Amino acid sequence: MNPVMLLFRREFGLAWGRGGGAIMALAFFAAITALTPLTVGSEPERLAALAVGSSWLALALASLLSLERLFERDFEDGALDLLAIGPLGLVGVSAIKALAQWVAIGLPLAVAAPVAAAALGAPDSILPLTLAAAAIGGLGFAFTGMMGAALALGSRRGGLLIAVVVLPLFAPPAIFGAGLLVAAAQGLPWVGGLALIFAWTLFSVVVSPMVAAFSVRDALG
Repeated sequence: MNPVMLLFRREFGLAWGRGGGAIMALAFFAAITALTPLTVGSEPERLAALAVGSSWLALALASLLSLERLFERDFEDGALDLLAIGPLGLVGVSAIKALAQWVAIGLPLAVAAPVAAAALGAPDSILPLTLAAAAIGGLGFAFTGMMGAALALGSRRGGLLIAVVVLPLFAPPAIFGAGLLVAAAQGLPWVGGLALIFAWTLFSVVVSPMVAAFSVRDALG
């Protein structure tokens, strides 16, 4: 079997089961959505104004849940040493880990994003765009989160360090995503916001595997 597909299947299985996988992420996503009306009030006008922003905040936070063990498990059992000398190299391994993370967790969260937005009162007209933007942004979250997991590899409080590194980098797509959906709901131009999310995601896909490979190589000594 092709080594890329073999590693992807392995990483997808680990991502699906790591820390509860998509089920835990979706439960966390649903919890944030359910708590929003309790904290800001149940007035439809207020909820509709906060719907898209809340769904993007939930998407960003839910994407963090299973990142801590992305490299840590392989680091502890020695599998990462074997992957480092394999045919794909650490850059390829890092990219496949992030891609599997997105397919296993990011895509289910993207499907849930329009459901959450609709539950909070977002207009039906922007729900397809919510799905598309969340899928693209979720890919960027997966690659950026993978980079954070690599930078935190071997540290005692990896989860905290990942959050400190990754959350500021999650801010631009969350801002762009909420902004473009608000613009679409108001009938204003939104293509520029989607282009910014795509550009951020493309940058993350290109740069994050290289940064992660350098960090993993440093952790391996």
